[in-house]
Amino acid sequence: MIDTTYRVVQWATGNIGTKSLRAVIEHPHLELVGLYVHTSDKAGRDAGELCGLAATGVIATTSIDDIIPLGADCVVYMPQGSDLDHVCRILESGTNIVTTRGEFHRPAGMDPAVRQRVEDACRRGATSIHSTGSSPGFITEALPLVLLSMGRTLSLLQIDEFADMRSRNSPELLFRLMGFGRDPAQFDSRRFDHTARAFGPSLSALADAIGLPIDSVEPGGELAVATRDVDIAAGTIKAGTVAAQRPSATCVRNGVPLLRFHANWYVTTDLEPAWDLRETGWRVQVFGDTPLDVEIRFPVEPERYPHISPGFTAHPAVNAIPAVCDANPGIRTTFDLPRVIPRFT
Repeated sequence: MIDTTYRVVQWATGNIGTKSLRAVIEHPHLELVGLYVHTSDKAGRDAGELCGLAATGVIATTSIDDIIPLGADCVVYMPQGSDLDHVCRILESGTNIVTTRGEFHRPAGMDPAVRQRVEDACRRGATSIHSTGSSPGFITEALPLVLLSMGRTLSLLQIDEFADMRSRNSPELLFRLMGFGRDPAQFDSRRFDHTARAFGPSLSALADAIGLPIDSVEPGGELAVATRDVDIAAGTIKAGTVAAQRPSATCVRNGVPLLRFHANWYVTTDLEPAWDLRETGWRVQVFGDTPLDVEIRFPVEPERYPHISPGFTAHPAVNAIPAVCDANPGIRTTFDLPRVIPRFT
Protein backbone atom coordinates (compact mmCIF):
# COMPACT_ATOMS: atom_id res chain seq x y z
CA MET A 1 0.00 0.00 0.00
CA ILE A 2 2.86 2.42 0.82
CA ASP A 3 4.36 2.50 -2.71
CA THR A 4 1.04 2.55 -4.60
CA THR A 5 -0.32 5.67 -6.24
CA TYR A 6 -4.13 5.75 -6.25
CA ARG A 7 -6.01 7.51 -9.04
CA VAL A 8 -8.75 9.65 -7.50
CA VAL A 9 -11.84 11.61 -8.56
CA GLN A 10 -13.16 14.38 -6.32
CA TRP A 11 -16.98 14.56 -6.37
CA ALA A 12 -18.36 18.00 -5.40
CA THR A 13 -16.58 21.16 -4.30
CA GLY A 14 -18.49 22.67 -1.40
CA ASN A 15 -16.62 23.68 1.76
CA ILE A 16 -15.65 20.09 2.56
CA GLY A 17 -15.13 19.00 -1.02
CA THR A 18 -12.83 21.92 -1.82
CA LYS A 19 -10.67 21.06 1.19
CA SER A 20 -10.59 17.42 0.09
CA LEU A 21 -9.72 18.40 -3.49
CA ARG A 22 -6.74 20.38 -2.30
CA ALA A 23 -5.59 17.51 -0.06
CA VAL A 24 -5.82 15.01 -2.92
CA ILE A 25 -3.79 17.23 -5.24
CA GLU A 26 -1.08 17.71 -2.62
CA HIS A 27 -1.00 14.08 -1.42
CA PRO A 28 2.24 12.19 -2.22
CA HIS A 29 0.45 8.95 -3.13
CA LEU A 30 -2.74 10.21 -4.80
CA GLU A 31 -3.23 11.38 -8.37
CA LEU A 32 -6.25 13.52 -9.20
CA VAL A 33 -7.71 12.27 -12.49
CA GLY A 34 -11.23 13.72 -12.44
CA LEU A 35 -13.49 16.31 -10.84
CA TYR A 36 -17.30 16.28 -10.71
CA VAL A 37 -19.14 19.52 -9.92
CA HIS A 38 -22.82 20.39 -9.68
CA THR A 39 -22.97 23.88 -11.18
CA SER A 40 -22.32 25.18 -14.68
CA ASP A 41 -20.17 28.06 -13.39
CA LYS A 42 -17.60 25.54 -12.12
CA ALA A 43 -17.76 23.20 -15.13
CA GLY A 44 -14.89 23.62 -17.57
CA ARG A 45 -12.56 25.11 -14.97
CA ASP A 46 -9.29 23.58 -13.81
CA ALA A 47 -9.37 21.72 -10.50
CA GLY A 48 -6.45 23.76 -9.18
CA GLU A 49 -8.29 27.00 -9.84
CA LEU A 50 -11.29 25.80 -7.83
CA CYS A 51 -9.22 25.15 -4.70
CA GLY A 52 -6.58 27.86 -4.89
CA LEU A 53 -3.72 25.84 -6.35
CA ALA A 54 -1.81 25.88 -9.62
CA ALA A 55 -3.40 24.34 -12.71
CA THR A 56 -3.57 20.56 -12.71
CA GLY A 57 -4.86 19.84 -16.19
CA VAL A 58 -7.94 18.16 -14.66
CA ILE A 59 -11.08 19.94 -15.87
CA ALA A 60 -14.33 19.93 -13.87
CA THR A 61 -17.41 18.30 -15.39
CA THR A 62 -21.10 18.02 -14.52
CA SER A 63 -21.49 14.66 -16.28
CA ILE A 64 -20.98 11.26 -14.71
CA ASP A 65 -20.39 9.99 -18.25
CA ASP A 66 -17.06 11.84 -18.16
CA ILE A 67 -16.15 10.27 -14.81
CA ILE A 68 -16.86 6.56 -15.31
CA PRO A 69 -14.46 6.02 -18.27
CA LEU A 70 -11.55 7.38 -16.21
CA GLY A 71 -11.28 4.05 -14.40
CA ALA A 72 -10.24 5.75 -11.15
CA ASP A 73 -9.35 3.73 -8.09
CA CYS A 74 -11.56 5.86 -5.85
CA VAL A 75 -14.17 8.60 -5.90
CA VAL A 76 -14.18 10.93 -2.89
CA TYR A 77 -17.94 11.44 -2.77
CA MET A 78 -19.07 14.64 -1.01
CA PRO A 79 -22.39 15.91 -2.42
CA GLN A 80 -25.10 17.51 -0.28
CA GLY A 81 -27.34 14.49 -0.91
CA SER A 82 -26.60 10.98 -2.11
CA ASP A 83 -27.77 9.82 -5.53
CA LEU A 84 -28.13 6.03 -5.28
CA ASP A 85 -28.03 5.63 -9.05
CA HIS A 86 -24.71 7.46 -9.22
CA VAL A 87 -23.30 5.56 -6.24
CA CYS A 88 -24.14 2.17 -7.70
CA ARG A 89 -22.94 3.10 -11.17
CA ILE A 90 -19.56 4.20 -9.77
CA LEU A 91 -19.18 1.02 -7.72
CA GLU A 92 -20.24 -1.25 -10.58
CA SER A 93 -17.65 0.39 -12.83
CA GLY A 94 -14.82 -0.83 -10.60
CA THR A 95 -14.22 2.41 -8.70
CA ASN A 96 -14.31 2.47 -4.88
CA ILE A 97 -16.00 5.25 -2.90
CA VAL A 98 -14.95 7.08 0.24
CA THR A 99 -17.69 9.44 1.39
CA THR A 100 -18.55 11.91 4.13
CA ARG A 101 -22.21 11.10 3.55
CA GLY A 102 -23.62 9.28 6.59
CA GLU A 103 -25.77 6.64 4.89
CA PHE A 104 -23.15 3.89 5.04
CA HIS A 105 -21.84 4.01 8.62
CA ARG A 106 -23.79 0.89 9.61
CA PRO A 107 -24.93 -1.51 6.87
CA ALA A 108 -27.16 -3.48 9.26
CA GLY A 109 -29.29 -0.38 9.86
CA MET A 110 -29.81 0.51 6.21
CA ASP A 111 -33.02 -0.05 4.28
CA PRO A 112 -32.61 -3.72 3.24
CA ALA A 113 -33.41 -3.03 -0.42
CA VAL A 114 -30.93 -0.16 -0.59
CA ARG A 115 -28.26 -2.17 1.17
CA GLN A 116 -28.75 -5.10 -1.19
CA ARG A 117 -28.49 -2.86 -4.23
CA VAL A 118 -25.26 -1.27 -3.01
CA GLU A 119 -23.75 -4.60 -1.97
CA ASP A 120 -24.63 -6.06 -5.38
CA ALA A 121 -22.93 -3.13 -7.09
CA CYS A 122 -19.84 -3.66 -4.95
CA ARG A 123 -19.79 -7.36 -5.81
CA ARG A 124 -20.10 -6.72 -9.53
CA GLY A 125 -17.37 -4.08 -9.48
CA ALA A 126 -15.16 -5.75 -6.83
CA THR A 127 -15.31 -2.45 -4.95
CA SER A 128 -15.96 -0.99 -1.51
CA ILE A 129 -17.72 2.06 -0.07
CA HIS A 130 -16.94 3.64 3.30
CA SER A 131 -18.48 6.54 5.26
CA THR A 132 -16.16 8.60 7.43
CA GLY A 133 -15.60 12.15 8.65
CA SER A 134 -15.20 13.98 11.93
CA SER A 135 -18.66 13.99 13.53
CA PRO A 136 -20.03 11.42 13.03
CA GLY A 137 -16.94 9.42 12.27
CA PHE A 138 -13.77 10.21 14.19
CA ILE A 139 -15.48 11.30 17.39
CA THR A 140 -18.13 8.54 17.41
CA GLU A 141 -16.03 5.64 16.11
CA ALA A 142 -12.25 6.01 15.82
CA LEU A 143 -11.49 7.85 19.07
CA PRO A 144 -13.98 5.93 21.28
CA LEU A 145 -12.58 2.63 20.07
CA VAL A 146 -9.08 3.68 21.17
CA LEU A 147 -10.33 4.85 24.56
CA LEU A 148 -12.43 1.73 25.13
CA SER A 149 -9.46 -0.51 24.29
CA MET A 150 -8.21 0.02 27.86
CA GLY A 151 -11.34 -1.27 29.57
CA ARG A 152 -13.23 -4.48 30.21
CA THR A 153 -16.58 -3.05 31.28
CA LEU A 154 -18.61 -0.07 30.05
CA SER A 155 -21.49 1.63 31.82
CA LEU A 156 -21.79 4.68 29.59
CA LEU A 157 -19.88 6.49 26.86
CA GLN A 158 -20.89 10.14 26.61
CA ILE A 159 -19.71 12.45 23.84
CA ASP A 160 -20.30 16.19 24.04
CA GLU A 161 -19.62 18.34 21.00
CA PHE A 162 -19.28 22.08 21.60
CA ALA A 163 -19.67 24.71 18.90
CA ASP A 164 -19.43 28.41 19.75
CA MET A 165 -21.22 29.95 16.78
CA ARG A 166 -21.16 33.62 17.72
CA SER A 167 -18.49 34.40 15.08
CA ARG A 168 -20.34 32.55 12.29
CA ASN A 169 -21.58 35.25 9.90
CA SER A 170 -24.39 33.19 8.38
CA PRO A 171 -27.86 34.55 9.22
CA GLU A 172 -29.53 31.98 6.94
CA LEU A 173 -27.94 29.08 8.83
CA LEU A 174 -28.29 30.38 12.38
CA PHE A 175 -31.64 32.14 12.31
CA ARG A 176 -33.68 30.33 9.67
CA LEU A 177 -32.29 26.80 9.61
CA MET A 178 -31.11 26.34 13.20
CA GLY A 179 -33.72 28.49 14.92
CA PHE A 180 -31.49 30.76 16.99
CA GLY A 181 -33.21 33.99 18.02
CA ARG A 182 -36.70 32.44 18.06
CA ASP A 183 -39.23 32.31 20.85
CA PRO A 184 -38.55 28.88 22.41
CA ALA A 185 -42.27 28.10 22.17
CA GLN A 186 -41.97 28.40 18.39
CA PHE A 187 -38.81 26.30 18.08
CA ASP A 188 -39.35 23.21 15.89
CA SER A 189 -38.32 20.36 18.19
CA ARG A 190 -38.36 18.00 15.21
CA ARG A 191 -34.88 19.34 14.54
CA PHE A 192 -33.74 17.20 17.46
CA ASP A 193 -34.78 14.08 15.57
CA HIS A 194 -32.19 14.85 12.91
CA THR A 195 -29.34 14.38 15.40
CA ALA A 196 -30.57 10.92 16.31
CA ARG A 197 -30.86 9.99 12.63
CA ALA A 198 -27.43 11.42 11.84
CA PHE A 199 -25.50 9.94 14.76
CA GLY A 200 -27.50 6.82 15.57
CA PRO A 201 -26.00 4.61 12.82
CA SER A 202 -22.41 5.50 13.70
CA LEU A 203 -22.93 4.98 17.44
CA SER A 204 -24.82 1.75 16.78
CA ALA A 205 -21.93 0.49 14.66
CA LEU A 206 -19.60 1.17 17.60
CA ALA A 207 -21.94 -0.73 19.93
CA ASP A 208 -21.96 -3.69 17.52
CA ALA A 209 -18.16 -3.66 17.33
CA ILE A 210 -17.70 -3.86 21.11
CA GLY A 211 -20.26 -6.64 21.46
CA LEU A 212 -23.02 -4.57 23.07
CA PRO A 213 -25.66 -4.06 20.35
CA ILE A 214 -28.27 -1.47 21.28
CA ASP A 215 -32.06 -1.80 21.23
CA SER A 216 -33.00 1.72 20.15
CA VAL A 217 -31.73 5.23 19.44
CA GLU A 218 -33.72 7.85 21.34
CA PRO A 219 -33.79 11.50 20.20
CA GLY A 220 -33.84 14.33 22.71
CA GLY A 221 -32.94 17.95 23.19
CA GLU A 222 -32.87 21.01 25.41
CA LEU A 223 -32.98 24.76 24.82
CA ALA A 224 -31.62 27.75 26.70
CA VAL A 225 -32.44 31.42 26.14
CA ALA A 226 -30.32 34.54 26.24
CA THR A 227 -30.48 36.51 29.49
CA ARG A 228 -29.77 39.78 27.61
CA ASP A 229 -29.62 41.11 24.06
CA VAL A 230 -26.46 39.80 22.38
CA ASP A 231 -24.86 41.01 19.15
CA ILE A 232 -23.17 38.24 17.17
CA ALA A 233 -21.64 38.20 13.69
CA ALA A 234 -24.91 37.10 12.09
CA GLY A 235 -27.14 39.63 13.84
CA THR A 236 -28.79 40.19 17.23
CA ILE A 237 -30.11 37.59 19.66
CA LYS A 238 -32.84 39.15 21.78
CA ALA A 239 -33.17 38.39 25.48
CA GLY A 240 -35.55 35.49 26.07
CA THR A 241 -34.97 33.90 22.65
CA VAL A 242 -33.13 30.70 21.79
CA ALA A 243 -29.39 31.18 22.28
CA ALA A 244 -28.28 27.59 22.88
CA GLN A 245 -29.55 24.18 21.88
CA ARG A 246 -28.51 20.67 22.85
CA PRO A 247 -29.90 17.96 20.54
CA SER A 248 -28.97 14.45 21.55
CA ALA A 249 -28.90 10.84 20.41
CA THR A 250 -29.01 8.19 23.12
CA CYS A 251 -28.37 4.52 22.35
CA VAL A 252 -30.32 2.35 24.80
CA ARG A 253 -29.45 -1.24 25.70
CA ASN A 254 -31.67 -3.28 28.05
CA GLY A 255 -33.52 -0.12 29.03
CA VAL A 256 -30.37 1.77 30.06
CA PRO A 257 -28.39 4.40 28.12
CA LEU A 258 -25.12 2.94 26.85
CA LEU A 259 -23.88 5.57 24.36
CA ARG A 260 -24.92 9.21 24.25
CA PHE A 261 -24.08 12.12 21.96
CA HIS A 262 -24.85 15.74 22.81
CA ALA A 263 -24.36 18.61 20.35
CA ASN A 264 -23.95 21.81 22.36
CA TRP A 265 -24.48 24.70 19.93
CA TYR A 266 -24.51 28.21 21.39
CA VAL A 267 -24.09 31.89 20.54
CA THR A 268 -23.59 33.20 24.09
CA THR A 269 -22.80 31.80 27.52
CA ASP A 270 -25.23 34.18 29.24
CA LEU A 271 -28.04 31.65 29.39
CA GLU A 272 -31.15 30.70 31.30
CA PRO A 273 -30.88 28.02 32.50
CA ALA A 274 -27.11 28.18 32.93
CA TRP A 275 -25.19 25.48 31.03
CA ASP A 276 -21.71 24.05 31.51
CA LEU A 277 -20.27 25.01 28.12
CA ARG A 278 -16.74 24.55 26.83
CA GLU A 279 -14.76 26.07 23.98
CA THR A 280 -15.39 24.66 20.50
CA GLY A 281 -14.30 21.03 20.54
CA TRP A 282 -15.26 17.71 22.12
CA ARG A 283 -15.46 16.08 25.52
CA VAL A 284 -15.56 12.28 25.73
CA GLN A 285 -16.36 10.59 29.04
CA VAL A 286 -15.99 6.86 29.62
CA PHE A 287 -17.77 5.38 32.64
CA GLY A 288 -16.64 1.85 33.42
CA ASP A 289 -13.78 -0.01 35.04
CA THR A 290 -11.25 2.35 33.40
CA PRO A 291 -12.99 5.76 33.59
CA LEU A 292 -11.69 8.55 31.38
CA ASP A 293 -12.51 12.20 30.76
CA VAL A 294 -10.91 13.51 27.58
CA GLU A 295 -11.23 17.05 26.23
CA ILE A 296 -10.24 18.12 22.73
CA ARG A 297 -10.12 21.80 21.87
CA PHE A 298 -9.39 23.52 18.58
CA PRO A 299 -6.66 26.15 19.14
CA VAL A 300 -7.79 28.33 16.24
CA GLU A 301 -8.64 32.02 16.20
CA PRO A 302 -12.31 32.63 15.33
CA GLU A 303 -11.46 34.40 12.09
CA ARG A 304 -9.41 31.38 10.91
CA TYR A 305 -11.89 28.73 11.95
CA PRO A 306 -13.94 28.72 8.68
CA HIS A 307 -10.70 27.98 6.82
CA ILE A 308 -9.48 25.28 9.21
CA SER A 309 -12.66 23.45 10.20
CA PRO A 310 -13.49 21.74 6.84
CA GLY A 311 -10.28 19.74 7.17
CA PHE A 312 -11.57 17.92 10.22
CA THR A 313 -14.20 16.28 8.01
CA ALA A 314 -12.39 16.14 4.66
CA HIS A 315 -9.02 14.76 5.73
CA PRO A 316 -10.23 11.51 7.34
CA ALA A 317 -11.83 10.65 3.99
CA VAL A 318 -8.66 11.40 2.03
CA ASN A 319 -6.52 9.44 4.50
CA ALA A 320 -8.85 6.43 4.22
CA ILE A 321 -8.52 6.07 0.43
CA PRO A 322 -5.74 3.43 0.42
CA ALA A 323 -7.46 1.29 3.05
CA VAL A 324 -10.79 1.38 1.22
CA CYS A 325 -9.21 0.61 -2.16
CA ASP A 326 -7.47 -2.41 -0.63
CA ALA A 327 -10.52 -3.64 1.32
CA ASN A 328 -12.74 -6.59 0.47
CA PRO A 329 -15.78 -5.66 -1.65
CA GLY A 330 -18.85 -4.30 0.15
CA ILE A 331 -19.99 -1.59 2.52
CA ARG A 332 -17.04 -1.23 4.88
CA THR A 333 -17.23 0.36 8.34
CA THR A 334 -14.47 1.81 10.49
CA PHE A 335 -14.37 -1.53 12.29
CA ASP A 336 -13.83 -3.52 9.08
CA LEU A 337 -10.84 -1.52 7.89
CA PRO A 338 -7.28 -1.64 9.17
CA ARG A 339 -6.03 1.33 11.11
CA VAL A 340 -6.01 4.38 8.86
CA ILE A 341 -2.53 5.90 8.87
CA PRO A 342 -2.03 9.25 7.12
CA ARG A 343 0.89 9.77 4.72
CA PHE A 344 2.25 13.28 5.07
CA THR A 345 4.18 15.28 2.49
